[in-house]
This record gives sequence, C-alpha cells and structure tokens, in this order.
Amino acid sequence: MSQSANLPCEPSSWAKLWSLDAAVTYLNHGSFGACPKSVLAAQQQLREQLEREPVRFFVRELEPLLDEARNRLANFVGAGTDELAFIPNATTGVNAVLRSLHFEPGDELLTTDHEYNACRNALNFIAERAGARIVVAPVPFPIESPAQVVEAVLERVSPKTRLALLDHVSSQTALIFPIQEIVRRLAEVGVDTLVDGSHAPGMLPLNLREIGAAYYTGNCHKWLCAPKGAAFLYVRSDRQQGIRPLTISHGANSPRQDRSRFQLEFDWMGTDDPTASLCVPVAIAFMGSLLDGGWPELMAKNKTLVLAARQILLERLGIPAPCPDEMIGSMAALPVSDGNYLALHDTLFDQFGLEVPVIPWPAAPHRLIRISAQIYNSLEQYEYLAEVLQKVLD
Repeated sequence: MSQSANLPCEPSSWAKLWSLDAAVTYLNHGSFGACPKSVLAAQQQLREQLEREPVRFFVRELEPLLDEARNRLANFVGAGTDELAFIPNATTGVNAVLRSLHFEPGDELLTTDHEYNACRNALNFIAERAGARIVVAPVPFPIESPAQVVEAVLERVSPKTRLALLDHVSSQTALIFPIQEIVRRLAEVGVDTLVDGSHAPGMLPLNLREIGAAYYTGNCHKWLCAPKGAAFLYVRSDRQQGIRPLTISHGANSPRQDRSRFQLEFDWMGTDDPTASLCVPVAIAFMGSLLDGGWPELMAKNKTLVLAARQILLERLGIPAPCPDEMIGSMAALPVSDGNYLALHDTLFDQFGLEVPVIPWPAAPHRLIRISAQIYNSLEQYEYLAEVLQKVLD
C-alpha cells in the first residue's frame, strides 16, 4: 500500500475506541465487523478466567454465563431465551438447519439470486444429496420498491416448495428485504422460511417473534461489534424437534430434563473458546452507551451517514440511485462502470489505502461498490472515496 499514514481524510472521533489501522480508510464494516477495544479487553478477562481453572470454568461456570448472555441477546432481538443457541457464525446456522431437515426427490427449495454464496453452496449441497430442486427468484437490482422482492419470491412458489432460504439484508446488494411480509405470505401457503440475517443484528431493530420465521440466524460480530465467533441460531419452539447441531456431542443423550434438547445439544459441541459469545452482552451494552439515544440513535445515525455517503458517490459518478432509501440500513451498494472487480479493489487498497469491497454482479455493469457506515466513519472518508473513484474509473 503506497499511501502514507497521513490520510487525506480522518475517521470520526469515535475511531479511537477501535484498533483499526490508522493508515487505512476503512469503509467495510459489513464484511467482518470490527470489535471495540473495551469489548476485546472483556474477552481477554474471560479467557484468563477460563485458563485459571479450566475444569471449573467449563463444568461449573460456563452454563450460567451462557444463560446470562443468551437472556441479554434474547431481549435485544425479540426472542424467547429457549429459542436461541449460540453458534460461531450465521453460515453455521444455515448449515445446521438445512442438514437437519429432510427433503425428498422433487421437493423445491426456494431462494433468490441475491443469496450469499456460502449459504447458496449449502443449499446446493442439500439439494444434490436429496434430489431436490433449487428454484431461484430473480430480484432486480437496481430496484424500485420492496414490493418487487415480495412479488419475485411469491411468483416462484409452487405446491412442491418445502422451504425458502432468504436474506434479511442481502450481502452483495445491501438491500433490506421486507422479510416479515414475505415470511407471513409464505406461511399462508404452508412454506417455512430460513432467514439468513447475517447483517441484521445491530443494523436493524429486530423482533424475531414478530417476524415469525421458523428459523433465523444472525451474526453478532458484524453490526453488534462482538468478537469474531459470536452468532446465534433462532429456532421457533414448534420447529425445534429434529434441529441438530453440525457437531453431535454429549447433549445428544444427556439425561437432563431441566432444559430443552435443543439447548443441551447446541450449548456443548465439544471444547472450544466460548468467550466471544459470552461477550455479546458487553458489546450490546457498549455500543448502546455511545449515544444518548442508545441503539435506536446509533442505527439511525449510521443510516443517515450511509445515505449521505451514497448521495456523494451518486453525484460524483453520475449514476441514479439503484434502490429507495427505505431499503438501506447501514450499507449501500452502487453499480460502477464495467471492468475487473478484483483489479479495482486492489487498486483502491494498494494505491489509495481504501478498504471497500468491489463485488461481481451478473447484471451490467457487472460490478458493485458496497460502502458501510459505522459510528467511527466520517463523511470526509466517503468524499475521498468518490474523488479516487472518479480518477480511477476515468
């Protein structure tokens, strides 16, 4: 990277609470998140507690700590504590549900052409193994309204549809899908929905009970800013029987009757480092304390920032808005001129110190720039991105 540490723009004053590289203009919170220093310090304390007496920690202390963390997360996402399990990432959640369900040859599994590649691969694997057929609903991008998503999905439903795997916030195009309405409409025709909510926790207000999906999985390491390795799987109480973790362990034949088989299995999948999950309450509390209005103000601030950033890019590059404001949370994707997406990404990073994803997209112009907005970002950073893109794309 040829850029010096003296950036032509500065992040916001909040950036000092993170460990981000001062030599990089970091506009890609959406990919892997970024964990604040104080949350990482809390994780280190838990790791030290674990290592002081590992047997005591895993045998006596871990379960109450997990329950406490689960209770706090349940309140945050609007779920029952008995409906949540901690998992390493949302992709694991998608795999756990898909590999637990039974499908027959000829069954149809519904998704969209915006589905995240890793989860689409899991769907491909399950379909091939069962002889099922994947039905893809084409969602336009650019798009004019959320109603187009609903229409696209419902048009592909048939009497053979057994499950829908759908994004809440699409990864490539950064669109908020009207997931509650889609879930309701699919349920009316007897189709369960597995929601890939990877980006939603911390970006959008969540109430999983109101959404009503049979299955919902989300990451805590992205917009919630917990450490890497913290995510959750929500399984509605009436769908928990038969949903098994990818790793079968002691919970499978535990004689305990004081908690559900669902939690007995998912809470212990072998020895690992559980401290990321245990730090979820710390992350929720920390991020919610940054502004007087708590999480609602933080979410609104990030949306306002990303909309302003998008407007700068739209004006500088001379392109129309590809989606309405209501379909944007804390990320926005914009189509840019055709070309090699990897080359553009590398040029932005290596020559200008800009960390921003350039994403391949099937429709012309075949590549998208996706920007993220977290409280540590500043409007000047996006102005710098727009200036560089004008030069590079010309």
